Amino acid sequence: MTLKISRMECIACGRTYETEETRYRCDCGDLLQVVHDLDRIGSEFPDLKELFEKRKESFDLPYRSGVWRYHELILPDLPRRKIVTKGEGNTTLYRVEAISRAFGVKNLYLKHEGENPTLSFKDRGMTAGVSWAHFLGMKYVGCASTGDTSAAMAAYAAQVDSMESVVFLPYKKVSPEQLAQPISYGARTLSLDTDFDGCMNLVQRICKHHPLYLLNSMNSFRIEGQKAIGIEAVHQLNWEVPDWFVIPVGNAGNVSALGKGLLELFQLGLIDRLPRIAGVQAQAANPLYLSYKTGFSESIRVKAGDTCASAIRIGDPVSRDKASSIVKRFDGVMAEADESELMEAKAVADRAGVAVCPNSGVALAGLKKLRNRGEIKESDTVVVICTAHGAKFSDVSVNYHTGNLPKLQPSRLNAPLRLPADYGAIVKALDL
Repeated sequence: MTLKISRMECIACGRTYETEETRYRCDCGDLLQVVHDLDRIGSEFPDLKELFEKRKESFDLPYRSGVWRYHELILPDLPRRKIVTKGEGNTTLYRVEAISRAFGVKNLYLKHEGENPTLSFKDRGMTAGVSWAHFLGMKYVGCASTGDTSAAMAAYAAQVDSMESVVFLPYKKVSPEQLAQPISYGARTLSLDTDFDGCMNLVQRICKHHPLYLLNSMNSFRIEGQKAIGIEAVHQLNWEVPDWFVIPVGNAGNVSALGKGLLELFQLGLIDRLPRIAGVQAQAANPLYLSYKTGFSESIRVKAGDTCASAIRIGDPVSRDKASSIVKRFDGVMAEADESELMEAKAVADRAGVAVCPNSGVALAGLKKLRNRGEIKESDTVVVICTAHGAKFSDVSVNYHTGNLPKLQPSRLNAPLRLPADYGAIVKALDL
């Protein structure tokens, strides 16, 4: 029998578990992470960069995927035949002069994860999480969601004939586009009279006592897929490390994954330095930002308020400890953005033809604040992770451009003109 390359390890006490064991926390109560034998990976695969570059030219699944191209770094013990993939990843690293000017950074890139199959970064985690569930023989998978997680889980589970998905959503707190996805993919969709934190509490309790495999970001295997965002971004930059990654933070799994992947690249010698990381939260749901202001000495929870950035409307993030550790390890910072700031920042990217979600607007607004404070320099190379496509939040965009967002005064209004179907009226309005 081949000796396994990976194990699960507690982030607090260090206790280890077999990867085939269905568990999300250590006996001590803290979260687990998947730990790979990097020395063995480096020894068995001495030419990883060449291997990854060769796969990038392939049209064949699974290795045309921007996750499974890096199979040896994601889940090396997962058999290829158990991979459930839609060819996710391969998302564009946009460099647009108008956006760079607006935010005062010459070398600014937007890594647009909204170009994934279900239009968000969650596909990267779900290809890994659902694949591992398939490997373990799980029949039922479940998650709590603010919208994007449920869409991705349902879509990937639908590819496995023997698998069913169950989604816990907060009633009337996800966009219509987000709700349409899991119900279309056949998920059993529960719309509950609570917020995301309430849904998360309930799904954990049910998974503890029933055969429902949890695929929220507290699942260590899902994080392994998400870390491919940073790996792919650095690969796209010819393995040159940017000075900063800027990322929106909700349940904090993404910042945890980003940091883990970059650390592994560094330990394997595939990159020669680590970037800094900036995590940004919506002011209405900012527990990690408040904790950061105490030097992470306090574990702060909040009651999340209403925000246009609904996908990160989370007051009690599951991955807080992992995320705070990554921010400290990467000499990172946290920032927050109010509703006006995040929507104005989103409007800048949209106007330049890069349609981003309000959560990405949070990251861009944080970038602007950090640039204005001088923490990010004009000459720095910065990669902003845009987590979902603007098309998933059409109501927010329409309400912004028609002036129908409460308490906001948009600076880039572009409402449609209501005109009679008359040639002269049209010519007069266009003023050509």
